[in-house]
Amino acid sequence: MRCSGLAMVTAPGKLWWILAKATLPLPVTTAATEFEAEVIATFGRHALVRDHAAAEIEVRPRGRRIAMACGDQVRCVRDVHHEEVHVTEVLPRRTALWRSNLRGGAEIIVANISHLVAVIAPRPSPDFFVVDRYFAAAASSGIASVLVANKADLGLDQALRDELMAYEALGAATVCCSAASGDGVDGLRNLLKSATAVLVGQSGVGKSSLVNALVPGAGVATSELVRQTEEGKHTTTTARLYDLPGGGRLIDSPGVRDFSPAIDHLEPATLGYADIAWLAPSCRFLDCRHLREPGCAITEAVQAGKLHARRYESYRRMRRLYEQLVAARGPTRRPRQP
Repeated sequence: MRCSGLAMVTAPGKLWWILAKATLPLPVTTAATEFEAEVIATFGRHALVRDHAAAEIEVRPRGRRIAMACGDQVRCVRDVHHEEVHVTEVLPRRTALWRSNLRGGAEIIVANISHLVAVIAPRPSPDFFVVDRYFAAAASSGIASVLVANKADLGLDQALRDELMAYEALGAATVCCSAASGDGVDGLRNLLKSATAVLVGQSGVGKSSLVNALVPGAGVATSELVRQTEEGKHTTTTARLYDLPGGGRLIDSPGVRDFSPAIDHLEPATLGYADIAWLAPSCRFLDCRHLREPGCAITEAVQAGKLHARRYESYRRMRRLYEQLVAARGPTRRPRQP
């Protein structure tokens, strides 16, 4: 007996249906393959990833909710029909460097780094307030800080050397070097041997020259990346990860005029300023903002010359910016508590 392409088989006490051969499903071949990779470059909404076979592949995120950064580990899908590769998931990050946008939201810069290397130089004049904000963001994410004084061949005045010593007192490693002459570059190279670091700083301090000194051929690789896509022509949007010949890895990031840490990733009481955090437990009030409150251990230390006055002014500026960004987000969104 046949019924709608099915065969009916009778057995003692019961009936059951089985599929006839004509209705068995055919073998299915997938048009997509999944794999995991590391983001080694970002340029606009595009990125370059390196898979486990060391192949470099251009990718795009699947959907606007996926925000990937250089250093991210990601899950990708290769669509063989359309010859495209999409990122479908960003895997959990060990560390990340975040910045604030004008609305107080957080934007990721790089991921899975162990060190932040801030570069300054005698020219252009160092902006230590920007350095402080980078170091605050790094401290709040468990990332070690390094300060590099490049262009040492131009001469480092006493004021700059005093600042270097102040950062050493905070626990930051410092290096004086010249990418142009090569002096001191080996010291930085040795410091980064077991690190995954990001290079940050003002435009014009010689970051690109340092990268080229540390990674032969890096300039050629960057030029090729820029030509890959229309968005990539805007070099300020490009970040690139390089393997250092002697060990370690380095991410080159665009030069900046200013930087604001993401407020959600800062400890609200001291904003990532280590010297403020050391003294804050001695303040009279637990919610002290360290501005004009009575019994503030921070302001007393400044008046007594025990706290670097410029660092305190840097904290004051960061406190004002922090409160402005909190207000910009509105009453329904507040920074996380420590």
